[in-house]
Amino acid sequence: MTATGFTVAPGRPDADAFRSALGRFATGVVVVTGLPGDGTRPSGLTVNSFTSVSLDPPLVSFCAGRDSRTWPGLRTSARICVNILGAGQEQTSRRLARSDPDKFASVAWSGSPSGQPVLDGALAWLECSVEAEHPAGDHHIVVARVHALGAGDDDGPLLFYRGGYGRFVPADGTAAP
Repeated sequence: MTATGFTVAPGRPDADAFRSALGRFATGVVVVTGLPGDGTRPSGLTVNSFTSVSLDPPLVSFCAGRDSRTWPGLRTSARICVNILGAGQEQTSRRLARSDPDKFASVAWSGSPSGQPVLDGALAWLECSVEAEHPAGDHHIVVARVHALGAGDDDGPLLFYRGGYGRFVPADGTAAP
């Protein structure tokens, strides 16, 4: 029996079909930031594969592409900061998703308790240390321990769905908080 409206092919799915199917799962958007190297120049990467892992101890995870030019530097930071983006931060997400060496040029931020970049307007931020990193296909699964956190104004989350950005609208049609 096959599911209605879906193509079922035996064997391994091709990359385009796999991406299309997974693109139907809405995700939030975060930017992982840090101060690698000499600790004076901020760096960051946009991620939509973020999740909580454990409450005790407080752990989160995200995936970074193996071909990322940003992650190798960020992993050298003593701490990193996961910034949960709000609905109005699409341009910040796009800017920090690029491989431009000066992508923080017009991004406003302040320091977390250890000085890591907390993006202005983020819904929440989590200051973390990398606990473990696991190779997984074309990505690294990063598990991070949360040491400090904070929350800002809540204009609703920035969402990513089927290759585009959007915002959350509750089922009752009311505006997001």
